[in-house]
Amino acid sequence: MKILITGIAGFVGSRLALGLKDRHPEWSIIGIDNLSRRGSETNLSALRARDIHFIHGDVRNREDIDELPPAEWLIDCAANPSVLAGVDGGSSQVVQHNLVGTLNLLEKCRRETCGFLMLSTSRVYSIDALAQIPIVVGVDRFDPCTRGRLPAGFSANGISEIFPTSAPISLYGATKLASEVMALEYGSAFGFPVWINRCGVLAGAGQFGKIDQGIFSFWIYQWLLRRPLSYIGFGGEGYQVRDLLGPDDLLNLLLMQIADPSRVKTRILNVGGGSVSSLSLRELSNYCEQRFGPKHIESSPETRSFDIPYYVTDNALASATWGWYPQRTAWDVLDEIAVWAEANRGFIGNGF
Repeated sequence: MKILITGIAGFVGSRLALGLKDRHPEWSIIGIDNLSRRGSETNLSALRARDIHFIHGDVRNREDIDELPPAEWLIDCAANPSVLAGVDGGSSQVVQHNLVGTLNLLEKCRRETCGFLMLSTSRVYSIDALAQIPIVVGVDRFDPCTRGRLPAGFSANGISEIFPTSAPISLYGATKLASEVMALEYGSAFGFPVWINRCGVLAGAGQFGKIDQGIFSFWIYQWLLRRPLSYIGFGGEGYQVRDLLGPDDLLNLLLMQIADPSRVKTRILNVGGGSVSSLSLRELSNYCEQRFGPKHIESSPETRSFDIPYYVTDNALASATWGWYPQRTAWDVLDEIAVWAEANRGFIGNGF
């Protein structure tokens, strides 16, 4: 089996590549990355040590994609992942990265009848609709209020695939949603398998600690290094909730999809930690305090445009169609992050 991974030097791309080699050492794995994210070059030595071939290139450049060797499956991990991308100018950059890059990859899949596994995002869901989810203040967190009539696609289990995707969803979300549509159209028109996985927050050891890459690692690193932290928005209490998932659990699903490309099921799945692996910022602070000691958290009650109070992934469709569910708990993932951070204070202290 030959696998091509875009964004292979990033956190998710590198973890998936190494995980694939662990489980299938006989597979040939090739990756491309432009190394634009500071710190991504530090993952290259681990990839090369496992005989994973790295190519320095950019998915925005058609020539770079055309020169890549053929593969049986392409896992697309390349993206500008920030929900704020393009808001302060430079919107063409996020469009080039997340939409034009995807189109270049789909052209490669068309030519080679190569399967396409797209890592999309929960940020394709409507910000206005998410803000209207009925919630109540529970113990250190917002909890969903499931009495009465609920919005379409929302239940006590979280957000399902039929939740609204109407604007506004952010420029970032719009590029990913457009990429989803194009991927499905290409797969249907040219006869190659496509799976789209709308991921929640992916977290684990080795993240660079930037807030746009995942709040959980960022919060742990800042706490460990005794740097400032703030509860921002929704009253400044830290009650907002997200779920988290480790890349190893995501890989379990991708391997199922690779193994059964002709399965006639829905091609879009929500993939996240689910309600049992959801945490508020205040609960995350409780974890950090128990592990690293107490710390003062600032409060800023004003809510920013793209912030949401509650997002938890409903994995019911992935479970029903693939028998998939996360094997690791939120606490397992947080412990992994914390252990790695303690052993790599110099790395995280450099501000990657």
